[in-house]
This record gives sequence, C-alpha cells and structure tokens, in this order.
Amino acid sequence: MIGNSSIEDFYQKATAKLPEGITREIGHFNIFETEKLFEQNSGARIMPYSRRAYYKISLIKGKNRAEYADKVIDIQESALLFATPRIPYHWLPQDDNQSGFFCIFTADFLAKNKAGIVLDDLPIFQPGELPIFQLTQEETAELEYIFRKMYKEMSTDYVYKYDLIRNLVMELIHYGQKLQPASALHMAQSASERISSLFIELLERQFPLESPQQRLNLRTAKDYADVLAVHVNHLNKVLKETFGRTTTEIIRTRVIQEAKILLKQTDWNISEISFTLGFDDLAHFSNFFKKQTSLTPLAFRT
Repeated sequence: MIGNSSIEDFYQKATAKLPEGITREIGHFNIFETEKLFEQNSGARIMPYSRRAYYKISLIKGKNRAEYADKVIDIQESALLFATPRIPYHWLPQDDNQSGFFCIFTADFLAKNKAGIVLDDLPIFQPGELPIFQLTQEETAELEYIFRKMYKEMSTDYVYKYDLIRNLVMELIHYGQKLQPASALHMAQSASERISSLFIELLERQFPLESPQQRLNLRTAKDYADVLAVHVNHLNKVLKETFGRTTTEIIRTRVIQEAKILLKQTDWNISEISFTLGFDDLAHFSNFFKKQTSLTPLAFRT
C-alpha cells in the first residue's frame, strides 16, 4: 500500500526544525544541503515508497536509484529530480558519496507568484512524464548556482526574499522543462497521448522568451495542427480529452503566463513584449491581456 508523507512527517524523519508560522502565511518552502542533512541523520537517505503532500526539486550528486510503479532509474553521477504529490516513488542511495541540494514547497507557496502559476498545469508535473534528468557537468554547475542562491537567500532578512526565491524555483522548473521533450516523447503510449505530448513539447519549447528579438512562431491552434500534421479539429478533440481544455485555451493560458512574467520581471517596454508574444500590434495585445486579466498590461505592471 502506498503511504502518504506530510510536511510534518518529512521534518520528523529528517530531524530538522519545522519553521514556525511559514505554512500559515506564504505556503511552505525550505531548502537543504544534502550532505549536511545526511551528516545529521543518515536515516534520511532512504525515502520509502510513498506519495508526498508537497513538491520537491532535487539536485542529486552521487549514485542513486529511483523506483516508480513501472520503472527503475539508476543515477550514476548527477541528476535533476522533480517530485509531485501525484506520483509516488522510492529513493535508494547506492553509495555514501552523496551531495547536492533539494527544496520542498507546497502549491500555496508558488501560487503567491504574481504570474499566477498553477503547478499541476505545468508539463514537468504531469502524470506519466519521466521526472528525472541525467545532467552533464556544465548543467550540474548551472543548477548548483541556482540552488546556492536560494540557500543563501533563506538566511537573509530581506523583506521580499520569498518573492526572489519563487522566481528561482520557477527558473529550476523552466530548466527542467527545457530538458523534458525527449522523455515526454518516450512516455507516450497511444496516438492521442503522443499528440498531446508533442503539442506540449512544441508549446514549451518556445519559452522562456529571453530577449525582445525572440518571437513566438506558433500562436494559433492551426499553427500547431499544421506542424503536427493533424486536422485542427482532431487536435482540439485530443487535448480536450487529455487536459479538459481546448487548444486555444491552453495556448492562451501559456501566453498570458509568459506575458505576466515579462511585465513583472523585465524592463522591456510593452510594445516589445507585445511583439515577442506574437501580436501584430500593441492594441491587439492590450485588448487580449485585459480580457484575460481585467487589467491593462500597464496597470498589471504598476
């Protein structure tokens, strides 16, 4: 029988201190350096097969094995792991040479992000996806830098530190989603699942937008249907059955999410944001944004 592990269960097993009051105000977040945690409690190394009531992102360095219901994944050097409450797994270190970082957080914590992130809508947390990515030395160094920034920020008194940490968590999520396409294709088991996976891959491959010179190449349901070589009505039917939303609704939600991120986290002017998101004129973008959020882009930014 699959067990359930709460935030409190994690802290009890890890013999770590549960931060007071954090769950009441901003949702829960904490970050740990693996080697230090293992030094304090070697029993925290082995994680039983269970469904956890929190999300977890881990940078793992060392030989390990992850066991899921239908697969076993062996890690030889380093990996990035995403864990969600919907997918139980069993974690087994294979040697004593373990290091890295991991952070745990609840959906409420990331929901405070001004971009309005819904975790379970993100491809990286979809059931059926392969949530572990083997890393090169360069990728490991890049990810360790992000984790160390979060780790350092947790000890500061900066009044907006959790806003900064949320941005860093989203950076980790986007990093993983950029590594994801090959595994998304690997997991597809039927024609409908394959089309859904390919659609999500095509959608997420366009993000994040990192300069005003970039532009979305695929903006409409027909654009995606043409690339996937299916009729637009068939694509819409498949996505409606898989995600409960139409092709246009999924695209619109993702474009709005990126628009919010660009408005809040860059100094690009609104015309540049409009262009990079694929709109032919600023008025069209402003009307689109206001219809979805009840605010103009300028009002949202300020």
